[in-house]
Amino acid sequence: MVLIILLAIAIFVIIYRTNTSENAAKFFLEQVATAYNKWAPYSFKMVREKTKQLGQEYTIRQYTTQVVIFAGVAGGIAYLYFFSFVWAVIYAIAAIMFIPYLAYLRCKRVYSEYIFEQIQTYTTNVIMEFNTTQSFVKALEGVRDSGIIEDPVLTDLNKMIDLSYQNGTIEESIQYFNERYPFYMVKNMHQLFLQITNEGAKDSGESLENMSMDIDMLVEGVYRDKMDRKNFHKRFVTFGLALYLLVMAMILLLGKDSYIELLKLWYVQLLLHAIILINSYFLLTGEKYYNEDVGEE
Repeated sequence: MVLIILLAIAIFVIIYRTNTSENAAKFFLEQVATAYNKWAPYSFKMVREKTKQLGQEYTIRQYTTQVVIFAGVAGGIAYLYFFSFVWAVIYAIAAIMFIPYLAYLRCKRVYSEYIFEQIQTYTTNVIMEFNTTQSFVKALEGVRDSGIIEDPVLTDLNKMIDLSYQNGTIEESIQYFNERYPFYMVKNMHQLFLQITNEGAKDSGESLENMSMDIDMLVEGVYRDKMDRKNFHKRFVTFGLALYLLVMAMILLLGKDSYIELLKLWYVQLLLHAIILINSYFLLTGEKYYNEDVGEE
């Protein structure tokens, strides 16, 4: 195992020496990014590109710091458990390998929050435009021409308008948009406009005002949930990291020498590995929950 690790390090050094003009950390991250961009699904590439446009993508320095922290913490915990340099290196490498997945979750959260803000803007402004035009399609065109909606929502909004003119009805366009953005506020607002259009309601002012209030309440609930998630995330990560250190209590109770003797038993080592893996899965599950889609069903 040690020979394999040393061989991997040697290969990396040889490759790096052929790129002496680049910083080591930058070179490593660029190689990872190249491989990741090659195999990442198209949908994630689009999400990551939007994250960059929003200025919320991590810099090379931030990713380097993340690599150092993950490797240091994972290696330190593994050494504390097994008093083995080999296991410390293996767990450090394993921790670094999860950084792309965490970046994927974070980019999805940033993108989801951006989409939610765009949908909030879309719904509130369509209602305002309808009060002036008394036409759903004209209201859509007014929101489109105002320049407040950006891609990808803008592209889907144009598609929605085209479908309305092609079919002479708004049913298919509404169904298309609802499937693309399955938010409660979208479905509720579209249902109201569908009812107004089909039934020819003369006085829709009160209904639209109530819908605006409902949207405000939904938005308030989503942002409150966002704050709750953030607070939960801090406590969750702190608690999860603390669980790794419970082995220190065993070392203090048994003494270091007795603990090292226990490590010679294969089933003790297996149990310790299981503790690390289960707790790591616990943390990853919490990260996934924290970065779940904002405001969707």
